[in-house]
Amino acid sequence: MASMLSCVIFPPPPSLIISVMSVVSLVAISGLGISEILGKHLQYSRFWNLNSEKSTRMQIKLSSRTGMLVFYVPAFLSGVASFVLYPNHDLRLFLVKATLTIHFFKRTIEVLFVHKYSTSGVVLDSAILISSSYFSATSSMIHGQYLTQGFPEPQVDLKYPGVLLFLLGISGNLYHHLLLASLRTKSEKEYKIPKGGLFGLVICPHYLFEVLGFIGILFISQTLYPLCFTVGTIVYLMGRSYATRRWYLSKFEDFPKDVKALIPYVF
Repeated sequence: MASMLSCVIFPPPPSLIISVMSVVSLVAISGLGISEILGKHLQYSRFWNLNSEKSTRMQIKLSSRTGMLVFYVPAFLSGVASFVLYPNHDLRLFLVKATLTIHFFKRTIEVLFVHKYSTSGVVLDSAILISSSYFSATSSMIHGQYLTQGFPEPQVDLKYPGVLLFLLGISGNLYHHLLLASLRTKSEKEYKIPKGGLFGLVICPHYLFEVLGFIGILFISQTLYPLCFTVGTIVYLMGRSYATRRWYLSKFEDFPKDVKALIPYVF
C-alpha cells in the first residue's frame, strides 16, 4: 500500500503542522460523518433544530443564507490571498490555488443567487465548525503544495485527469443545485421530493459531485493533506446523505424506496 501511494503522492513535506493537520482532518471529519449516521447532526438545513431538545443552553440561530456565507467566504478569501502569499512557482501549485478558489467562489455565488431557502437556519456553533474546517483545509492544501516545490514529481501524474474531474464535479454540483432551486417559488418554504438529473437514483447527487470535485483537487495536488481531507469528506457526506435519505423516508410516504443516498445502486 505504501509503495502504491509513493507512486502517486508527493513525500510528506517537512512540516509538523501539515502532518498533524492531515491526521486531525481525517479523524475529525470522518467522525462527523459517523455522528450523522448515529443521529447527531451538524445543525443546518433540514437538521438545524433536531438536536435542540438535547441542549440545555441557548443557541444562536443564523439565517440559512448568512450561515452558509459563514461556511464559504473565509475559505474563498484564503484562496484569493494565496495568489499573493504564494507566488506561482509551477502549474500544479497554480491549479490547486485556482480550483480551491473557484470552488468556494461558486458556492458563495450559489448562496447569494441560486439557493431558495426554507424556514430552517444554521446554528452558529455548526457554522463556525464548518467554516473553520473549510478555511483550514484550503490554507493547509495550498501551504502543503507550496512546500513540495523542488520535490521530484510522483511517478504517475494525475493533475490533468484531476482538472477534468474537478470540472465535472463543479458542473454536476451546480446543475443539481439549480434543480433543487427550481422546486420552490420565492414564496414557498416547504421541502419537496427532488426530481430530475440523478435525483431519480440518489437523494444527494450534489454531494456526489462535490466528492468528485474534491477528488479532482486531490489528483491535481497529489499531496498528503488533500488525501486525508478528501477521505474524511467522503465519509462525512456518506453519513450526511444517509441521514438525509432517512429524513425523506420519514417525511414523505411516497418517497421512492429504491433511491439511494449517495452512490447510485450501491449506497
